[in-house]
Parts: sequence; structure tokens; C-alpha cells
Amino acid sequence: MSTTDAPQRQPADLLRTLTLRETATRDDIARVREIVSSTGFFYDHEIDVACELVEETLAKGPVEGYRFLFADAPDTHGVPRTIGYTSYGQTPCTEGTFDLYWIAVHNDFRAHGLGRFLQRETESRIRALGGRRLFAETSGRDLYAPTRKFYTSLGYAEEARLADFYAPGDDKVIYGMRL
Repeated sequence: MSTTDAPQRQPADLLRTLTLRETATRDDIARVREIVSSTGFFYDHEIDVACELVEETLAKGPVEGYRFLFADAPDTHGVPRTIGYTSYGQTPCTEGTFDLYWIAVHNDFRAHGLGRFLQRETESRIRALGGRRLFAETSGRDLYAPTRKFYTSLGYAEEARLADFYAPGDDKVIYGMRL
């Protein structure tokens, strides 16, 4: 979706028009690529991984460990478009511990509260699955300072920092929350 196709809405209006769904479709492969690419945060190989999670879920089903929550909003013609999503799953070999694999909102729809809304909806779904802990990891690069602030603003605590994890000077920062 180009910026010209993006409806101009106030934050509350956008959230009222959303439809949430958990079932991935073939179209979501391209939509996830568009959403994640639009953020300007991710390397090409990371974008490929985001799409591969959708492909794997379509091939094997959510029982394989990846669950999704997609946020769809009507475009200017009333056609639903996916504008954000989360991917999460239970951490293997744990009781009630979950990982947030991805949360992304299309750049045209940032600053409307959609990320916060999606995160809270994801937490609610995880609680319903018996989840008691949720962990999210992100980069320590300066580019990701808003992401780290996002997690702390939602009550997540930095639980670990692995120096030079992704690359020299690029730490892995792990945030956690008790649900």
C-alpha cells in the first residue's frame, strides 16, 4: 500500500476500524514482507525470516509453534488491508513461557497506538493459552532505542543483554514480563 492509499485517520478512528484475525493466509506472506520492510529497521535476511514463519505456519499449522495476530483495516475503498501483526509461540521445553517473535506495524500507520494495542491483545491471547511469562528480544543498536522504550513503557523489564550477539556492537536485549 502506498502512502496515497493509506487512509488518513486519527488514532482512535484507526483502532475502531480494525479487525483482528489469527489465521494466516497466502496473502500474508507478501503483506508481512511489506509491513516489515516499511519500518526500515530490518536487514533483508531478517525480512525473509519473517515471511518464512508465515510460510511454515501455512505448511504445518500453528501447532508447530508459531501463532499470529493480524490487524486489518479498510483502505480508502473499504478493502481490508493488513497493517500490523505479531507472531508468538510457546518457548519449547517450558511451562507457560512464550516468546514474542515479531511485532511490526506498517510505517504508514505508526504513532496511532496500534503497536501497543497489538501487544496487549497478544498478551491476552497468551494468558488464555496458560502463559505466565512473555519474552521479547531486540537489538541494542541506536536505531532500536524506540523499540526498547516501547517495551519498557508497557511494563517489560530488561532481563538480559548479550554483548555483540548479532554483530560487533549489536547486543541482543531481552525484555520480559510476568503475565
